[in-house]
Amino acid sequence: MLDLGRSFLASVARDPNAVALVDGDLQLTYAEWLPRVAALADGLHRVGLKKGDRLVTALQNTADAATLHWACQFTGVVIVPINWRVTPDELDFVLDDAEGTALVFDASSEDAVKGSLRAAGMPWISVEANCKDAIDIAELYQAQADAMPVAGPDDLSLMFYTSGTTAKPKGVPRRHQAERAAALAHVAQNLMPQGERTLGVMPLYHTMGVRSLLAVMLLGGRFVCLPRFDVKTALRLIEDHAISSLYLVPTLYHDMLEHEDFVTTDISSVRRLGFAGASMTDGLLRRLNVAFKPDLFVNHYGSSEVYTFSINQKASLKQGSAGRAGLNQHLRIVTVGSGDPRAEVSVGQEGEIIATLAGDEAFEGYWRRPESDAKALRDGWYFTGDLGRVDSDGDLFVTGRVDDMIISGGENVSPVEVESCLSLLPSVSECAVVGLPDERWGKVVTAFVRRSGPLTADEIDSHCRNSGLAGYKRPRRIIFVNDLPKSPVGKLLRRVLAAGKYNPETTDASAVEK
Repeated sequence: MLDLGRSFLASVARDPNAVALVDGDLQLTYAEWLPRVAALADGLHRVGLKKGDRLVTALQNTADAATLHWACQFTGVVIVPINWRVTPDELDFVLDDAEGTALVFDASSEDAVKGSLRAAGMPWISVEANCKDAIDIAELYQAQADAMPVAGPDDLSLMFYTSGTTAKPKGVPRRHQAERAAALAHVAQNLMPQGERTLGVMPLYHTMGVRSLLAVMLLGGRFVCLPRFDVKTALRLIEDHAISSLYLVPTLYHDMLEHEDFVTTDISSVRRLGFAGASMTDGLLRRLNVAFKPDLFVNHYGSSEVYTFSINQKASLKQGSAGRAGLNQHLRIVTVGSGDPRAEVSVGQEGEIIATLAGDEAFEGYWRRPESDAKALRDGWYFTGDLGRVDSDGDLFVTGRVDDMIISGGENVSPVEVESCLSLLPSVSECAVVGLPDERWGKVVTAFVRRSGPLTADEIDSHCRNSGLAGYKRPRRIIFVNDLPKSPVGKLLRRVLAAGKYNPETTDASAVEK
């Protein structure tokens, strides 16, 4: 079985003259990139890092970040990529929890590094940060080194940290074989051809970003770096590099469509669209399908722990469906709260989605979190915490998180279903549905709506009544807002709205009881 380092060598041998990496004016072929990867791998050794050590990185998507990822795959150093927006306290937690040996950062995360107590005393490597206390990464490239990997398929490749909500983030260690299997599944499930070109905008601390990087390498393709998402720059790169596939969260697609440059950009090279990280509303699906006319429109449902749960390769034809289990996966829907993988529910009935841990893409457990393992890992199955149902065709619909479910007057209401209904209104730019405390109902279904044109609460209510949405699911309160809270990778943060933290459009008429 190939590890990732040897997979890289195979791609270099297969397509030495293909452009592999683009970052601004820098373009490297595979033959040109390999010596830089090898030199950086040697540089990590010279800093004192050895196989099995944890290297914590807080970097934007640049050529150096991509090269560092591959250098770690060659050396057996376990890369621990984290959000470059990290705070000093968050950085201290990861450095302690992961037992970090060294730290790599750029200007975007320099303040957090300097404010970290745990970072003091360990080697620092800076990427264009001009920090006198750090080794400049340029110094680590100064070597002529052998490119032979020392890591094997059973060695750890990286450790993601899940975004914490009510608790501290959890480490998700993943082996070379699982990472490679996930990349191969991504290639197959997205029907990606040799020489695929993709926009490297999803961050390399996120499974979507890493998957894009690995997948194009396996195909001798091109990874075009975009350090920080900017719609104007993204559209220019799509046109200039004839990007053939996009793999983004729904928020970024939405922002592209809304930008004034979209209608004048040549997007004809984009033949494959993929999205993950959050559900996509029916309205946005329709708009994207009309705008891009893609050959393939893929809804990928998965996680950091188990890359692929399910795939819908015809997302625009069966809107809202997450399709069927991926190539390396087996799914079940079981009774919520049962903790029993045998407690399968009937077709059409809602329950918790669980995924087999026997699949090639799966992790083996959280980093030193036995209590989390006990909660999520049962009898060879991963309990996702997601709600879903399977229709009569055998297709999966993800209806929300167990924790997001609204219980109003004793009835269960899925926020995703209501949001998809609201998204079909032309003047609804974005929306989010949560349950807010109510003396009578326990929780009242509340819609937070960002308008793109004239729209009243009465019009929203009328639309919901006429759409076939069950009466108990209709929003009883509608709040017009200027924006919606999102995570750094574009996930909607319903918990922030539920906590009362939002920016109302007005203070006098934004909240309307229905």
